[in-house]
Amino acid sequence: MQPQTIQTETSFQAPTEKRWKVWWNLLRPHTLTAAFVPVFIGTALALYDTSIDWPLFFAMLLASLLIQAATNMINEYYDYKKGLDNEHSVGIGGAIVRHGVKPSTVLQLAFAFFGIATLLGVYICMNSTWWLAAIGTACMAAGYFYTGGPYPIAYTPFGEIVAGFFMGFVIILISFYIQTGTISDTAMLISIPVSILVGAILLANNIRDIVGDEENGRKTVAILLGRKNAILLLAVMFIVSYALIVLFISLGYASFWLLLVFLSVAKPLSAIKGFTNNNSNVTMMPAMVATAKTNTIFGFLLGIGLVIGYFV
Repeated sequence: MQPQTIQTETSFQAPTEKRWKVWWNLLRPHTLTAAFVPVFIGTALALYDTSIDWPLFFAMLLASLLIQAATNMINEYYDYKKGLDNEHSVGIGGAIVRHGVKPSTVLQLAFAFFGIATLLGVYICMNSTWWLAAIGTACMAAGYFYTGGPYPIAYTPFGEIVAGFFMGFVIILISFYIQTGTISDTAMLISIPVSILVGAILLANNIRDIVGDEENGRKTVAILLGRKNAILLLAVMFIVSYALIVLFISLGYASFWLLLVFLSVAKPLSAIKGFTNNNSNVTMMPAMVATAKTNTIFGFLLGIGLVIGYFV
């Protein structure tokens, strides 16, 4: 394990015309679909049981986006504090190391987002059940402890599982429950492939960062399996996600319209090819982007299939 440099807090002003972009990149907008997709799918599933309460839908959507954005900011803060990020790091917002935003400002903004999400959660609980307060708190805690605290989840083999569970399974079921007041077998089953693809985003990130993560003492799945086997696992996760949709349709849990997800199959193929043929952080970025887009397009098409299946 390489010695880590503890960073001191610094600040300088980026050019005014770029300030909005600095803050936008800090949100890591390409990851926010991981929050949108589960809410969309959970709500689309609810169509089969009830009419949609749109204020609840938008409250849930905004709360999920805020928690995801706050998690990204906390990730940026702690990776900087632990000396993992610098101005040349790939795949980060770069607000601290490239644009001089104070680390404390980033952390305070993250907690502000958590605060707004909590207020939205109060509204959601008032219109459903207060048991969701505990679940929402657990979601925010998972976001914070992914890179924060004495034993960050990101340093363990459990990052993919935690991300997939909270940002896939849990968010879909909450989105379904606040509309219907219940949980169905179909909602739980449909959440599984989405959860797998959310986890795949983290695995792709960890494949890209194997060298740096290993030097800094992390024990991610990608490091434990090795690069070649980690890419194989990513491929299996893609295959299982698509195969589960076919299985659910064949068992009568879903409409054949969910086969629309196969329109996204070019993205996972591109991701696996990209990781196989490249081995530097920069050249692997397109493969990581393709993995994130797989989750986005797959999830969006899945939701569209559910909506079409309801109306047809």
